Amino acid sequence: MRMQDKVALISGGARGMGASHARTIVAEGGKVVIGDILDDAGASLARELGADKAVYTRLDVTSFADWQNAVDLSVTTFGKLNVLVNNAGIVNMGSLNDYSTKDWDDIIAVNQTGPFLGIKAATPTLISSAPSSIINISSTAGFQGIAELHGYTASKFALRGLTKSVALELAQHGVRSNSVHPGTVSTPMNADLDVADFNPMKRMGNVEEVSQLIIYLASNESSFVTGAEFVIDGGELAGTGPLSSK
Repeated sequence: MRMQDKVALISGGARGMGASHARTIVAEGGKVVIGDILDDAGASLARELGADKAVYTRLDVTSFADWQNAVDLSVTTFGKLNVLVNNAGIVNMGSLNDYSTKDWDDIIAVNQTGPFLGIKAATPTLISSAPSSIINISSTAGFQGIAELHGYTASKFALRGLTKSVALELAQHGVRSNSVHPGTVSTPMNADLDVADFNPMKRMGNVEEVSQLIIYLASNESSFVTGAEFVIDGGELAGTGPLSSK
């Protein structure tokens, strides 16, 4: 079991990729604290996984107090916390003329400040529970600009940078930090997108494919991996296709 003796806190864990990560961690022998603002879905998932393996807590990632409560719950319920998955995120968009400062502030608060608060709250426990792993879910938008996704792109670039500064500070304490950069993955957030025109594999990824990468980074298999970026995108960032001949 690849996640034996691992306890993970997952933000945005009630559905989509976060729920898949929770299920896969438990299937591999680990335990999970599911953090989300979707109370019904989160509590239902915890019941599905079993009270001895999963617990749900309300987690607004913009609230440091919520983060502290989630970390404390992990320790009181399972005795430790040695995996943090910063998975929660939102998307908004608009042209420069239409994109408001509130739009900007909202997405930065969740996608950029949220992971920082989680890392800050969890670090003492991650150190005491080491070897530990921080996994920040960024995006292919952390490598390239996307028109009219100004806040989203900025936040995902920032998360990539935060991953590296944290990795450098915490390596001496047995805590690793890496970022994961999914391309378009089939989740409730983007179920209506058509990727056939820009993905070399002509499909979306599925959440289970991303979860297998999470298991690798959370487990001791990746014990010498920190400060790194892992792209899982079906080739979206590899380059352009053949040019049409006239």
